[in-house]
Amino acid sequence: MKKGKDYIGVGIGAVIFNKDGKMFLSKRGGKAQNEKGKWESPGGALEFGESFEETIIREIKEEFDFIVKPIEILQSFNHLIPKEKQHWIALAFICTVKEGKPKILEPEKSVEIGWFTFQEMEKMDLTLPARKRLKQIKKKYPKGLSHQPNFACYE
Repeated sequence: MKKGKDYIGVGIGAVIFNKDGKMFLSKRGGKAQNEKGKWESPGGALEFGESFEETIIREIKEEFDFIVKPIEILQSFNHLIPKEKQHWIALAFICTVKEGKPKILEPEKSVEIGWFTFQEMEKMDLTLPARKRLKQIKKKYPKGLSHQPNFACYE
């Protein structure tokens, strides 16, 4: 049985910021579970017995070889993909870089990565969750995250 298809899956994303206030995105490859070719806030599926935070730390390390620090959880929502017959509960954490520099470790799932401003992101072909996360963050932090004391970054 497959998560998101045979039963509702729980996906956890990382909305990762660097010291310049840019957000890390990855472009989904051909073996991504859904929304192939679109830019996303990366993450993965919750595994049995894992905490939300453990999931996102593990997924980012496995896929991009760096360590994130979850700072704040964002509001969850249903991620429905009728064309692909998928249903996910979408969770995400605002994160900072704790250690390392991102690189692609799973090129079949991610074909490009980069750091982007909100203005650049608004012009990109984003996944539904990435677009919703961008709206959530802009609404919650209209002056940007650099004005928030908890968002000191390693990088």
